[in-house]
Amino acid sequence: MKFPSKILEDTVNSLSSLPGVGKKTALRLALHLCADETGKSTKIADALHRLKSELKECRRCHMIADDHLCQICAEPHRNKRMLCIVEHIRDLMAIEDTQQFSGYYHVLGGLISPIDGVGPQDLHIESLVQRVTNEGIEELIMALSPTIEGDTTIFYISKRLAHLPVRISTIARGVAFGGELEYADELTLGRSIQSRTPYQNQNGLAQ
Repeated sequence: MKFPSKILEDTVNSLSSLPGVGKKTALRLALHLCADETGKSTKIADALHRLKSELKECRRCHMIADDHLCQICAEPHRNKRMLCIVEHIRDLMAIEDTQQFSGYYHVLGGLISPIDGVGPQDLHIESLVQRVTNEGIEELIMALSPTIEGDTTIFYISKRLAHLPVRISTIARGVAFGGELEYADELTLGRSIQSRTPYQNQNGLAQ
């Protein structure tokens, strides 16, 4: 694809580096912004700048936040005894959209995957153990993608918390094994949360 402008080419290349955005879509967006006279491109540039310069990580659950605590952790009426464990922020957002969970969350930031070089030390597992120890958590709902990596992570966390009086449950397998949690429809995901089951480790012992 030949470009009449180096600036346009750089813009298209930058946009097309985003997930799900191909060259043609990036060109269409760039030309739209180029022709726009409403100040849309300036607003987008300002929003992106604030995204990188002002956005914070919640010190409690590791969700993105405008302040030191995210909006969810700052809500006092939620169930303080129940914690939902998710892999990524987008999974948290998907579960929130179901309106079937009233507790708090903890974002791991990934899953244990030795083949990819991701170990427990690379995730927010130690801060999870601290929360369960200090906040009187009674139940952990493991809302992780039903994959080998997800099951490995659940097993590891259950072993780390074996000395604490906390129930561990997993979402019902309405979400197909090998599927990504964020792509499950709201109805299926909501029912999976409501129909969660006690977690059993490889020895068949319920947690």
